Amino acid sequence: MQSRNPFIAIPVLFILLIVIIASPAASQDHAPDSPINVEGRYRVSGTNPNGDPYAGSLEVITQGNVYEFRWNAGRQYNGIGVRNGKVIAVAFANGSDGSGCGVIDYKIMSDGTLDGIWGNWGTNASGTERAKHVSGRGIEGDYEAAGTNPSGTRYQLKLSVQAAGRAYKFVWSNNSQGFGIRVGDNIAVGFGGEQCGFVAYEVMPDGSLDGVWGGAGQQTGTEKATKQ
Repeated sequence: MQSRNPFIAIPVLFILLIVIIASPAASQDHAPDSPINVEGRYRVSGTNPNGDPYAGSLEVITQGNVYEFRWNAGRQYNGIGVRNGKVIAVAFANGSDGSGCGVIDYKIMSDGTLDGIWGNWGTNASGTERAKHVSGRGIEGDYEAAGTNPSGTRYQLKLSVQAAGRAYKFVWSNNSQGFGIRVGDNIAVGFGGEQCGFVAYEVMPDGSLDGVWGGAGQQTGTEKATKQ
């Protein structure tokens, strides 16, 4: 009845204690970083495509699972933003609203697929789009895209991507087109017409936003937004 070997039980208990003691530290080392909250007020400074500097203010407001961006930098601008990882993509227009503008933030996957989150100004929900690269080299070429609208309905489209200066021109088979720029493994694309510009912000560890912006003119400027 007493067949248990005490010299086996002690090492097993010792090993279990090591695992229990070591596990919390290991969990902390590999725990994912919490997303930085980007909502709030910012001071902005940047450069126009011609190199001229500018400064102003920015307010970022959460609207459902998208963001509203309000700038005052000598002129008023308003836009819609979506976040995909560490990059926030924004489409904007002159004035107090960004009606007609939309944005998609694609993450470039290892197999060339574009995995995107998108939104339209005035809709407080985002959609998704996944575009499979079927021809071309690098980012350029043709894609088969499938996605989900903010309402939950699904769609399928063809997509063509071509380089345009420092930016890329996107043309979808539903007669939509836009311009975007790459930041790391993301591409931020603004669509809705020539009145819509786009910004690709990288969310920095200190909470600031480090951006590149442009429009249909294919030239780009820079913008740094520091939280107040």
